[in-house]
Amino acid sequence: MIAVAERFNDFLQILGKVFLSFLNALGRLAIFAGEVFKSVIPPFYFRSFMRQVVEVGYNSLPIVGLTAIFTGAVLVLQTYTGFSRFNAESSIANVVVIALTRELAPVIVGLVISGRIGASIASEIGTMRVTEQIDALATLSTNPLKYLVVPRVLAGLLMMPFLVAVADIIGVYGGYLVAIHKLGFNPTTYIHKTLEVLQTKDVVSGLVKGSVFGFIISLVGCYQGFHSKGGAQGVGQATMMAVVSSSILILLTNYIITSMFFGI
Repeated sequence: MIAVAERFNDFLQILGKVFLSFLNALGRLAIFAGEVFKSVIPPFYFRSFMRQVVEVGYNSLPIVGLTAIFTGAVLVLQTYTGFSRFNAESSIANVVVIALTRELAPVIVGLVISGRIGASIASEIGTMRVTEQIDALATLSTNPLKYLVVPRVLAGLLMMPFLVAVADIIGVYGGYLVAIHKLGFNPTTYIHKTLEVLQTKDVVSGLVKGSVFGFIISLVGCYQGFHSKGGAQGVGQATMMAVVSSSILILLTNYIITSMFFGI
């Protein structure tokens, strides 16, 4: 009994340390976010912002499109497998469009962009940190937050809803192709069922999620890169932490936003 009590006590200590470490990291991230918000004042580096818009938005379209079309296609196949057992095939179009616009498109795009853009931001800024380029910017009277962080955060905030909207369209189209050409659905009926159930709130909730996820991805990537240390190994650690942290925060905020829009 004493040994069991000691093990339980050790478990509680480890759990408490992990929780306190999480709160500490969250607090540091919140302070960094506050510094970023204070830096969103002139002068504004528009050219740097446009480069990030192209990188986050335009250059991400191929991977977002491929992910969305196969997600919609697989979703139709899996839904058909389940619904055919209950003779409810007519509801497949309804379920697919709701699932994509509300949940799958924003979350999957968020995770994909976290791996692509979040890692890129962390590694780029982390390399600048360990090679003292950020210190050089400060020496030249250039605010590193204004020049490096603000354009990336704004680009993520503005371009992620655009990517989610593209994923909505391509994902629904991917499901449409499978439903029509593989499962033999009537095209007119499928489109009618899709539009019949779709509401403005479904699309808006996904776009809001995309904007929040874009902010999280870019902010966490900048934070991890900005505070990296220890040479190449530190940059690799910062890149890994950027992807892991932003992915966890995406899943957490997804639940919160869903509760706000559709919670009972």
